[in-house]
Amino acid sequence: MKKLLTIILALGLCSCGQIDVSAQKQETFTNPLLPSGADPYSFYKDGYYYYTHTTGNRLVLWKTKNIAELATAPKKTIWTPLVGTMYSKEIWAPEIHFIQGKWYMYFAADDGKNDNHRMYVLENASADPMEGEWIFKGKVADKNDKWAIDGDVFTHNNQIYMIWSGWEGDVNVQQNIYIAKMKNPWTIDGERVKISGSDYDWEKHGDLNDATNPPHVNVNEGPQYLAHDKKVFIIYSASGCWTDFYALGMLTADAKADLLNPNSWKKSAQPVFKQSSENKVYAPGHNSFFKSANGKEDWILYHANPEPNQGCGNHRSPRAQKFTWNADGTPNFGKPVSTQEQIALPAK
Repeated sequence: MKKLLTIILALGLCSCGQIDVSAQKQETFTNPLLPSGADPYSFYKDGYYYYTHTTGNRLVLWKTKNIAELATAPKKTIWTPLVGTMYSKEIWAPEIHFIQGKWYMYFAADDGKNDNHRMYVLENASADPMEGEWIFKGKVADKNDKWAIDGDVFTHNNQIYMIWSGWEGDVNVQQNIYIAKMKNPWTIDGERVKISGSDYDWEKHGDLNDATNPPHVNVNEGPQYLAHDKKVFIIYSASGCWTDFYALGMLTADAKADLLNPNSWKKSAQPVFKQSSENKVYAPGHNSFFKSANGKEDWILYHANPEPNQGCGNHRSPRAQKFTWNADGTPNFGKPVSTQEQIALPAK
């Protein structure tokens, strides 16, 4: 009997050990977060990350408590455009925001002709953006109503602003970064102001003679607002996305400055985040930012290619990594990490 009891106890301990091992929770992840997906964006609220990226023909939303589990997270097509409209095709760079008690989804779209790209917005009054009705609020444009993509909306000193990438006129000569005040989440108030163009050589990579690519090289796009301490930053993407030199640049302003004054912004002379051939990360760009659940960590979310010369297609995949701050208060994004590197999950 004593021998039988010993065997039973041993089996019990073994079984408990197996349960403990299987119950271990994921502590790290590797990039990419999904096999493909350009222009990634996430918004954290009430314990969940709401994530979206460019799909081209509709708007899709993911919901997850763990940004590293996007591949298995619930997702939903929240809106499909009416066929034959000015916003039925080439739906790019969606962003989800929670502003003044409602959800808003901003995106750029056209009718199949790139010259007609403009920005649009949907609204949802539901507490959960995966539920309720998404209502099309219309086009978001200043009075010039020129070509516009990549809208990002932020509130600074109780004022709502929109930043975006646009053309000066009706011809694609150069994509600039513009800023304007907003009267409400769907209406621009006043004039747009240009705060950045392609000033440095690293912002001008591209080939005008390549007929397969867009007919321009001077690209500033994908602007993203970031604030820290007493400074405001706009991190943007520069050079053609079809080149491996696609990289992130930075504009900096004092938090008390007039953000509509171009002289308030100082541009960094070098990119702040660029390709790493040693880590096999190419053309990193069109980023966004998010905080860890405990609010103590800062993370950058971006897309990149796994091999050189892969351009602006479906090879681009969403990636995330933590970043820090320099002594002067500017962000330090480091190098884009390898897909082989184990990354600790965002802190809970």
